[in-house]
Amino acid sequence: MPQSTRITVTGVSGRMGQMLVQQVAAHPDTHLVGALERAGHDWIGRDLGEAMGGAANGVVVTSDAAQALAQADAVIDFTAPLATIGFAQAAAKAGIVHVIGTTGMTEAEIAQLRTPAESAVIVRAGNMSLGVNLLTLLTRKVAAALDEDFDIEIIESHHNQKVDAPSGTALMLGEAAAEGRGVALNDVSDSGRDGITGVRKRGDIGFSAIRGGDIVGEHDVMFAGAGERIILRHIASDRGLFARGALKAALWGQGRDAGEYDMLDVLGLAD
Repeated sequence: MPQSTRITVTGVSGRMGQMLVQQVAAHPDTHLVGALERAGHDWIGRDLGEAMGGAANGVVVTSDAAQALAQADAVIDFTAPLATIGFAQAAAKAGIVHVIGTTGMTEAEIAQLRTPAESAVIVRAGNMSLGVNLLTLLTRKVAAALDEDFDIEIIESHHNQKVDAPSGTALMLGEAAAEGRGVALNDVSDSGRDGITGVRKRGDIGFSAIRGGDIVGEHDVMFAGAGERIILRHIASDRGLFARGALKAALWGQGRDAGEYDMLDVLGLAD
């Protein structure tokens, strides 16, 4: 019988962190061995199960990454860019898989993952769901098929506690659209409309962000031409789907060669 994969979760007090803890406990092939929180958090030193309002589970929350990763096979990380860079370095030192769902990372921050990826497996994606990754493929294909007579607009909606915009998923879709058209997203991105902006520039890829209530995540990719529109849509109604995708990535990464991967690799959809 295969050995259960040992998982550490970062940012365990957060909405996503707690969902990940629950999904790790529910999965037949994984179990939790580490729980990380930022220094000074009031969960530090407490049993995680009790801190979450349930029964004790024997995992003590710590801010010491080396300690939390020492007995793990993988760390799942949905935190903040600077924290993620630190976790990548710690994961590489421990020789374990690092699954990154952190959004809002700049190109310079992403570049700092290259060195850790030389000695460990890093799986990073703006979205861990199967449906969104299929949407990414479709977006690239449709963008390649339609010329600049079709304006591309990416509309994303999330809950009112989300701190970054456009969402990581929206940017992932934008990258796919740009790739389909053979251009760099940075050269055609339009995400700051306010006031008298002038007419839309031909070939731009636009972004619109909506924040409100408890929306888990909705993404539309609109191709708007003269007299017709094509709209590709994904709606997430359960945050658990992101956690399940992250667990799939953690399991997939076991035994892989060191390097940077994404969910298309995990799902076998990479070109």
